[in-house]
Amino acid sequence: MLIFDAHLDLSLNALGGFNRDLRLPVHEIRRREAGVVGKGRAAGTTAFPEMRQGRVGICVATQLAGCMPGVSPIANWMSPEQAWSETQGQLAWYRAMEEDGHLSQVKNLAQLDHALAVWGDKSIPDDRKPIFYILSLEGADSIRTVGHLERSWEQGLRAMGPAHYGKCRYAMGHDTPGGLTPEGRELVREMSRLGMILDVTHLSDESFWEALDIFEGTIWASHSNCRALVPDVRQFSDEQIKALIARGAVIGAALDAWMMIPGWIRGKTTPQETGLKLEVICDHIDHVCQLAGNAFHSGIGTDLDGGYGTEQTPEDLDTIADLARIPAMLEKRGYSQTDIEAVMHGNYLNLLRRAWS
Repeated sequence: MLIFDAHLDLSLNALGGFNRDLRLPVHEIRRREAGVVGKGRAAGTTAFPEMRQGRVGICVATQLAGCMPGVSPIANWMSPEQAWSETQGQLAWYRAMEEDGHLSQVKNLAQLDHALAVWGDKSIPDDRKPIFYILSLEGADSIRTVGHLERSWEQGLRAMGPAHYGKCRYAMGHDTPGGLTPEGRELVREMSRLGMILDVTHLSDESFWEALDIFEGTIWASHSNCRALVPDVRQFSDEQIKALIARGAVIGAALDAWMMIPGWIRGKTTPQETGLKLEVICDHIDHVCQLAGNAFHSGIGTDLDGGYGTEQTPEDLDTIADLARIPAMLEKRGYSQTDIEAVMHGNYLNLLRRAWS
């Protein structure tokens, strides 16, 4: 089954200090990182061969570069100009992978239809097909001014989350109380004008509700789970999920372990001691579906290798190719084939059709 993954930090892994050649198989990348110190090192899950193996043929791929004071996440810079330059380097990598035949950017309906035709063509072996990607920006700090956003649109940026972690330039991250800044309100209005998709992932509760009030366009949550199951501000409350459903949004279930089960301590808890399995993600998918009363607002947004590796994923997940096991898990829970296809790819594809039509 074709899989649409709504959040992969591909350029962060190729650049951003990780220096991974994603054209190589995952296990070769791990071998090359043996002995390298750092979170996620020699424990990656995601590369092009395994994406093709699992039929993750379409994804949302990010640019990521923040400049938040007081915190030091990956890809954090001291000024918007530096952060912008970092995202341009990431864009250059995406372009190089396109030239090499591994990636192909999707910016409109015609290109989306082409992607589906390629991955539906059984005469082409999957290992020869390009991976199609929609460009997103995780955290808007690198947008130098609101007036610069149109330049990113022209480069193919089609979705954006205004915040990441901490106190950001345009909004507060999930871990920092507060609403949109004055420039953030302008930014959200400019996103509406351009037709850019608003990604509400990582927004603080106050920023979330303010953005929903202002924004007039299409909304998604690329990689977020359910607060009712894991009580943390990184997850969405049922009230937020219901508001997203009312706006026609799709919520991508994420495979970061601390977002899947309660009580996980990053850097300390292990998948083995908790017995965390991939099937737990179906709990979050099902919770969204139960709130919606249907299966049309839940999707997949793994965030695999988003600054971590197998030390922080389900113990029975080796590579991203294991996503191909999720349909059988949903079928076991009583989901129909139509509903499973909706979760695995159809919901995000339909959302893009509405956004771009």
